[in-house]
Amino acid sequence: MTVQGSMKSVVVESTPKALATRVADRFLTRLKARTRNGRIAHVCLTGGSMGAAVLAATAADERSESIDWSLVHFWWGDERFVERDSADRNSLQSRQALLDHIAVPAENIHETGAPSDGLSLDDAAAAYAAELARYASKDDAWPSFAVCFLGVGPDGHIASLFPDRPEVTVTGAAALPVRNSPKPPPERITLTRPVLNSSKRVWLVLTGADKASALGLALAGASYASVPAAGAKGRRRTVFFVDEAAAAEVSPELIDRDY
Repeated sequence: MTVQGSMKSVVVESTPKALATRVADRFLTRLKARTRNGRIAHVCLTGGSMGAAVLAATAADERSESIDWSLVHFWWGDERFVERDSADRNSLQSRQALLDHIAVPAENIHETGAPSDGLSLDDAAAAYAAELARYASKDDAWPSFAVCFLGVGPDGHIASLFPDRPEVTVTGAAALPVRNSPKPPPERITLTRPVLNSSKRVWLVLTGADKASALGLALAGASYASVPAAGAKGRRRTVFFVDEAAAAEVSPELIDRDY
């Protein structure tokens, strides 16, 4: 069952581990369907503990060996502007969890710049937008992601789009520099809402009781400026994958038990 009046679905698993396994299963199913006939799949990844857990579960699934990874391109919804070997780097977490364990060509992994590249934060954001434009879809100046993973903070932020900050309302750019982030590290690069929402499928993965309020507000249709997760929507499907703790405020009739 989908949330009434929207294309949003809620999928609940008992624990974070079970949730990661389920999301990995759906991810591999989607990639297999997308690449079966040689089509390219662009995927937008997220950081955080659950983002890494889903990728680790993907790597552990034997079906990952049947995917033609040369057809898959990886991007990130946001990145911390730190060195590539920093533990804060989303792309490093993704590499350790999945990318270093699969046969994906190096040129299919699209990271943002780092301080040691000699780029300013603004230049790194502009360079990422230019890289996105190299793979532009027929409709936009960026690729349309087959799947876009998003984490959700207790404050309702997604990527590095934080509540009541100017970045969340920007529509005229693909990637933005973020300074003085309310969550450290302070300097980041983020994709904008038009890029995230042009994805065919947006999958928001969140666990823990501290996320229950943000989930409830997102499903209730709160202002996306104040609850950015409320404004996340895929063109074909939007799914909130949550554990039981995060689902504490979700009405049972809003839960999709078949997805």
